[in-house]
Amino acid sequence: MTNIPETGRTPRVQIRLVILQILVLSLLLTLGGRLWYLQIRNGAEYAKEASGNHVQQVVSPAVRGSILDARGVPIADNETRLVVSASRTDLMKMPDDGKAVLAKLAAVLGMKTGDVTEKVRLCDATTPQPCWNGSPYQPIPITDEATPKQALQIRERSEDFPGITAEPEAVRRYAGPGDSNTAQVLGYLSPVTDAEIEKAKDTSSPYLRSDQVGRSGLERTYDKELRGKAGVTRYEVDNLGRVIGRAKSDEAEPGANVVTSIDARVQGVAERELNEAMKAARQQFDKITGENYKADSGAVVVMEAKTGRIVSMASAPSYDPNVWIGGISAKDYKQLTGKGSDYPLLNRAIQGQSAPGSTFKVISTAAAAEAGYKWDGGYPCTSSYSVGGQVFKNFEGENFGPISLGRALEVSCDTVFYGLADREWKKDGGINPKGTPKDYFYKAAHQFGLGKTTGIDLPNEVTGRVPDRRWKKDFWEANKDSWCKTGKKDGSYVEKIAYENCLEGNKMREGDSINYSIGQGDTLLTPIQEAMIYGALANGGTEYVPTIGKAIISADGKTVRKIKPQVKAKLPITKATLKGMNDALAGVVTRGTAAWKFGGWPQDKIPLHAKTGTAEVYGKQTTSWLATYSKDYSVIMTISQAGTGSGASGEAVRKIYNALYGVSADGTIDKKKALLPSPEKNLPKIKQDGSIDAPTIKPYKPADPSPSPTPQLAAVLGAPVTGRRH
Repeated sequence: MTNIPETGRTPRVQIRLVILQILVLSLLLTLGGRLWYLQIRNGAEYAKEASGNHVQQVVSPAVRGSILDARGVPIADNETRLVVSASRTDLMKMPDDGKAVLAKLAAVLGMKTGDVTEKVRLCDATTPQPCWNGSPYQPIPITDEATPKQALQIRERSEDFPGITAEPEAVRRYAGPGDSNTAQVLGYLSPVTDAEIEKAKDTSSPYLRSDQVGRSGLERTYDKELRGKAGVTRYEVDNLGRVIGRAKSDEAEPGANVVTSIDARVQGVAERELNEAMKAARQQFDKITGENYKADSGAVVVMEAKTGRIVSMASAPSYDPNVWIGGISAKDYKQLTGKGSDYPLLNRAIQGQSAPGSTFKVISTAAAAEAGYKWDGGYPCTSSYSVGGQVFKNFEGENFGPISLGRALEVSCDTVFYGLADREWKKDGGINPKGTPKDYFYKAAHQFGLGKTTGIDLPNEVTGRVPDRRWKKDFWEANKDSWCKTGKKDGSYVEKIAYENCLEGNKMREGDSINYSIGQGDTLLTPIQEAMIYGALANGGTEYVPTIGKAIISADGKTVRKIKPQVKAKLPITKATLKGMNDALAGVVTRGTAAWKFGGWPQDKIPLHAKTGTAEVYGKQTTSWLATYSKDYSVIMTISQAGTGSGASGEAVRKIYNALYGVSADGTIDKKKALLPSPEKNLPKIKQDGSIDAPTIKPYKPADPSPSPTPQLAAVLGAPVTGRRH
């Protein structure tokens, strides 16, 4: 037998073994490297992800804090309602996208199928309201007005309503105490969006998908304080979704309560009187247009003179803020935003701007005094003032002869202010000034805080407008191409104006300064700006930043953060000028343009001051302005397309003062019926359990329901009635 040696393996076999060994070793090294990468290099990250896969979160929404009036009465709080919601995620998993389920749900709720379907569709650039602008992963409320019977049907037949829930939830409520509404001041809520969640993710106040966010008014300004912090409970679950333990639990923290300076009783009075004034104006005939006044919108502000705190702020037309709760319907949304709605969402107290008319003359008076014109000088109050071929008329062509600055303010003589402004325009070099013009009349407006926001704690306040040289230049640059294209020297009125603006719209023309001096032309003010100015006249010359928030009180009542009044500026007038203006404005009430509405007022006990304004608006009827103040409050009312300042607003403003001080039409004072004879200084009392001790509020009944004195009655009561009803 022949023996084969052990070394007899061929070289080819040996090579194959070596290659096999190398491959095995490479695979082992690769596997080891991968294990190192997963367990050591990125071990923490994957461990976290693995843990997350086995943790489920349950969110407990925080109870939103209440908004209270100055005495602690809730004007926005919460109530428990049965809310029916739909999970859009679950619906989209169904073959028909949940259409059949939504149709069944509509039948149970007594709603139209289309209305229910609209509730769950997502908002985008092309989707009309109503639609869902919150997270698509959050339950979408269909209604917050479900009955117990409806909720029981849904819950007992859960197999017929997959993705549908019916649960009791805390829902926002705008209570409207004392027949008040306060819609534009309070604002409204809507669901947080994914974009907002992402933006706030790394801030100190992140959003959860279940959060509701303030979209306007106080709900928006104090959203962070009111919202609180939702509770989150994290459960450990196995792969089958069974709970195997609790990982972590964060208790929900209810939102804080915001105490405001609003008095719900005064708010109700202000809203009612504004609406009544508008109704009355619509019954009056406008001789210029040949039809009744439209009185289509208006606003009123009642402000504490010595603090800037807002006691009442009303805007008309208004709406019921509760329409937003549970998602707004298409019908309600159209009523709020459609062309025929006149935009009730607009807060005209801070967003409505118009020419102020003669109420602006307090600024022109201050400018004239600053420019060196003597207070007691004899300034001609003629029936008209001519410049070249243009005639600027006095109201109703009245002629008072040479009068002082104070008397010009009292009787609201236009031609006195025309002359003063024209003289200063000429001193500054006319249409082509050399050097830097002094521009006293425009400078004064800026010193009074005009042309910029007041800083009130409400969103979207507008600035108004001071049409000075800088504004004219900027406005001309933006519009000159259009003016030059459409303007015609011998065309229509509009075409002639465009032609003139094309040539010299960037220059301060003589007529511009003349119109500006009486609050006309391109000048724009808001009611809140006027309240701030006239409040400063009342308190001795200090302008305060208007505020509504008065304090933030934690839900348990243990933490109170007061919101203190802030000084904005000092009026640019001397004590002598201020005294002269106060005397003149008191004369407006007793013998000037507002006397026919304030006849019989107890001026010796509660001195009132006023300035009327009737602003002309191109293409519309005149705007009514009435700016007033006592030692405690400034009260401003304006009504668009309503006629004269005193004629449209005088009676309503008088009744607001009647309510504040308990004054009857015959001038007697009943302190027991006075709502707020002096501003509320104290905060509401906090009970031991942290709740607010709020008084019961009832609708206000006037001390005397009889109307304000007629001119004849006023004369009998001893109040002289002279001057214009302007």
